[in-house]
Amino acid sequence: MHRADRPVRVSQIGTGVKPNAAILEAWMHHALELAERGRGFVEPNPMVGAVVLDAQGNKVGEGWHRKFGEAHAEVNAFADSGHLARGGTLVVTLEPCCHHGKTPPCTDAVLAAGVKHVVAAMADPFAKVAGGGIAQLRQAGINVDVGLCEHEALRLNAPYLKLVRTGQPWVHLKWAMTLDGRIATRASDSKWISGEESRRLVHEIRGRMDAILVGRGTVALDDPLLTARPPGPRTATRVIVTASGNLPDVCQLRGTARQVPVLIFTSPAGADRLAAWAKDGAEIQMCALHGDQLPVGEILNELGRRRMTNILVEGGAGLLGSFLDERAGDEAHVFIAPKLIGGEAARSPIHGTGVATMAEAMTFENGAWTSLGADLYWRGRIHEPGG
Repeated sequence: MHRADRPVRVSQIGTGVKPNAAILEAWMHHALELAERGRGFVEPNPMVGAVVLDAQGNKVGEGWHRKFGEAHAEVNAFADSGHLARGGTLVVTLEPCCHHGKTPPCTDAVLAAGVKHVVAAMADPFAKVAGGGIAQLRQAGINVDVGLCEHEALRLNAPYLKLVRTGQPWVHLKWAMTLDGRIATRASDSKWISGEESRRLVHEIRGRMDAILVGRGTVALDDPLLTARPPGPRTATRVIVTASGNLPDVCQLRGTARQVPVLIFTSPAGADRLAAWAKDGAEIQMCALHGDQLPVGEILNELGRRRMTNILVEGGAGLLGSFLDERAGDEAHVFIAPKLIGGEAARSPIHGTGVATMAEAMTFENGAWTSLGADLYWRGRIHEPGG
């Protein structure tokens, strides 16, 4: 069990036995685990989990937000607990909503259930909630405490929080490379650098994304399909970033554009070359060039406008370099295979301008290594000083 980030003062619950802070913390961790089950299913909503304790502090119900547009965690937890919730405690990972969206306000369900105490991990910054749910419950006489395991709740819903606060999706950067840091040989052969276990995980990651981004070079050299196989809970839009619009006439992305969405970001001049792609079902989105580059910020703003929560930048080196030069990455997924390619002409994973000094190098927080067959998989969140 972890220590609470911000221990709450526990009030008497009804006439029963009050759960102490350690018990509430344990149930909050369980609620966070329940919330995690919604990953990939609930976006652009947040992942939320809830536990209901009766007046004696015993668990009598639990639930989580299972799918976008369906009942929220609190409603599912109260359906599980029934009348046993009355006089008890709701432990929930996010402030209950107080507005009509796809479903009625969760505060209505809390009031109808008759609980006396609500313990929420964090407030919801969404403009239609933003403390309103907490205020409504307190006005109705319910004791509300906020902040238990807040750090864990913030990490869980970091993509949702970024979308709400900045209007941009959470950016996952991904590449596979050899021990000597190469993503292809001097003849541009890259199949396969990583092993089956790594490729299987990549498909799982794809299945939780709203978009998968690649550059023109990846389309021309690798002819990727960019789908999750087997399918995951989400179907990602395949996004091509090409200032020139110089794409192959025949490739898998163009051939499947009517089955799985393809979105192409290009310049006005590049759009003239993509009329045939548009006729085959691809959507063309024009951006003004900044120098000779398409602006990463405008691309992210457009994807955020479409309510995309998580996007995966798969490459190639030029596109990854553009995102890193703009400090636009949030999380990295790196697969390292025990192979050596060698040669000055072999391709490296990241181009762009890069940094001039080691002090400017990006670092990671909460990173972890995992063995996948013969490969090593690194996952970590990019740390920005002061961020």
